[in-house]
Amino acid sequence: MKISRLLIALAVVAAGAAYFMWHARPSAATVAAAPRAPSDPDVLRYPAGAPQLASIRAEPVQRVALPLAGPLNGRVVYNEDATARISSPINGRVVTIKAQLGDSVRAGQTLLVLDSPDLGSAESDLEKAQADANVKRLALVRAQTLYRGEALARKDLEAAQADYAAARAESRRARLRLHNLAPAGAVNADEGYPLRSPIAGVVVERQVNPGMEVRPDLPNPLFVVTDPARLWVSVDLPENLLGKVALGHPVAIEVDAYPGQRFAGHIDKIAPALDPVTRRIMLRCSVDSGAARLKAEMFARVTLLADADQLAFRIPNAALVSDGLYSYVFVEQAPGVLRKRRVTLAAQDRDYAYSVDSLRPGERIVTSGALLLNSELGVTQ
Repeated sequence: MKISRLLIALAVVAAGAAYFMWHARPSAATVAAAPRAPSDPDVLRYPAGAPQLASIRAEPVQRVALPLAGPLNGRVVYNEDATARISSPINGRVVTIKAQLGDSVRAGQTLLVLDSPDLGSAESDLEKAQADANVKRLALVRAQTLYRGEALARKDLEAAQADYAAARAESRRARLRLHNLAPAGAVNADEGYPLRSPIAGVVVERQVNPGMEVRPDLPNPLFVVTDPARLWVSVDLPENLLGKVALGHPVAIEVDAYPGQRFAGHIDKIAPALDPVTRRIMLRCSVDSGAARLKAEMFARVTLLADADQLAFRIPNAALVSDGLYSYVFVEQAPGVLRKRRVTLAAQDRDYAYSVDSLRPGERIVTSGALLLNSELGVTQ
């Protein structure tokens, strides 16, 4: 009796196990979509058209100069060595404006024309001074002739010499005043006073309108002319990074207007003292704006770089997966074949990590979907 019960129990257990194994079998679709059994435990192999591949994006790894620190906040400003802030040296009323915002101008080109009584006065003063100097010169010549004929006292000769010297000085003063008002050359008060640009560049600011009364002591310049291809970037450097920078060190500059693009520059000025409030020191970087794409007053992110020969592979942080104390990326060896590789990081910032020798030029790494691949690899193992 006991043997019969035991046989019945064994039969029930065997039937249940068979039922479970039948219903737990993977479907044909599941088998086709899963990674093929890899010979290498760090490699995933997907057949063409596998649904996992739609969630994965691979890109070639880029090699860039190794950064010394994370990006710093900066601001694009005019290069003052290539910028002229132009005001009127005399009082007057604007008659004609000949340069508009955004116009390219040559050195010496007229920006506006003023109707200025001061210019007429300066020209008149010069003509009178020159005429007086000519009269005093002739008087001196006569005095010298009379003195040689002993018909004139020496003190009268000396008085004539003094009068001529004073007249020459007044003529020179009037000429210099007119030259100061019109350094670019001769002007005609009847035609108006031309305000000219001292440098070649682009008009980036204009604060004058027709009919406006101008004077030398206005708080703002009438025009600002600059070379838009030569700009500075001002950076506030934390005190603890001061030992990593030096004049001439390269920098990489990024702005929100051009995502993913870097503009090359270098440090050309380090302030002699820190700001006592912020404990930061000002750096000035020169940058080629690349066809004037950078604009003054843009906010920028400035990355301090090592020497040009110290290169590293730039890895988006989204491409990294962590396993314990180490970091890994997935390298695309062939279409559908992805290998998990350990990388050694030399630096890391908010957006990117940098590795010196863990990758090879031209290799493609997974930049989107790395976490999915890592979990899939864990399942297959």
